[in-house]
Amino acid sequence: MLSHVRHRPVLMVALLSAAAACGGPVAPTIAPAPQPPVTAPAPVTKILTATPPHLDPTLPPPGPALPVPIPIPADSYAPEPVVQLGTIDIPAIGLRHRMYQGVTLHNIDRGPSHWTGSAMPGEMGNTVIAGHRSTVTEPFRRIHQLVPGDAVIFTVNGTRWTYRVTEHLVVRPEDSWIADQTTAFTATLYACHPIGSVAERYVVRLVLDS
Repeated sequence: MLSHVRHRPVLMVALLSAAAACGGPVAPTIAPAPQPPVTAPAPVTKILTATPPHLDPTLPPPGPALPVPIPIPADSYAPEPVVQLGTIDIPAIGLRHRMYQGVTLHNIDRGPSHWTGSAMPGEMGNTVIAGHRSTVTEPFRRIHQLVPGDAVIFTVNGTRWTYRVTEHLVVRPEDSWIADQTTAFTATLYACHPIGSVAERYVVRLVLDS
């Protein structure tokens, strides 16, 4: 196919040359009439205006800022101030204990401890509390006995917040997603599992009692 296309212009030139050589009449050449110059249209500049997202009424409003839990240090006894936050009561298992704030054993060895940066009791987000099951005062030893609907009461600065148990989970030590924050009002209790082992974590999920 490609060879045919290349030879067609050569054939046309040959035919035209043969007609002239045979003495055929040659049409006179007529110069085209002059044309007025063509002026290109002026470019049209379109100005686009955009409404900033925070002023655009058609966009949904931005969500509220979520709490940000601090990273847990590799050293369980990394420097950390000892802070008593309030108390925790779980009537179903007979627990009433001081509650601390921190992610190291400086605080957790003293009692259930609030994961710094997670939601505070009563606030939007996930209030995360760690405790021991088999060492020191063993505050969370019996959390596996809790059933949906059981109350967990946090008292902070004189205000009581009641949460209700919703579910139980067993996760790996690296599953830090149990501290993920949401726009809901939830809480999470967790401790080592099985009792006397650090192989896994036992988790109890809660929701704020309306």
